[in-house]
Amino acid sequence: MDVLLVSPDERSRQLMALSVRSIERRLGQELRFRAARNGELGTTAALRDRPDVIVADEIASRAGAFGLARTLRDDMEPYTGVIVILLDRKHDAWLAKWSGADAWFVKPVDPFELADRLLDLVTEKESA
Repeated sequence: MDVLLVSPDERSRQLMALSVRSIERRLGQELRFRAARNGELGTTAALRDRPDVIVADEIASRAGAFGLARTLRDDMEPYTGVIVILLDRKHDAWLAKWSGADAWFVKPVDPFELADRLLDLVTEKESA
């Protein structure tokens, strides 16, 4: 399963990967990670590579996580994978919903909660 991590902060991308990797054994699939430093690069990578999962940090500047999600959902060939956005403020939840994200979490994110929700979302998409 291909996973795209979007954040300007390398440490944040590493923590995202660590959290997401914890579902690998439960999912029974190898996870392959790609990274993008901002929403613009993330959008380009997602349109090109069509990863199964995208985890985007709200502070992914230059188009941002909300712009990334909205662009992918509104594309001529809409992105059907899982999009999760990590929010800086709980008040931005409406933006995450508007953008088409499947789930969102307010930072600091509980890595186990993120992993469990991702597993649920991926399992739902695969069984649909």
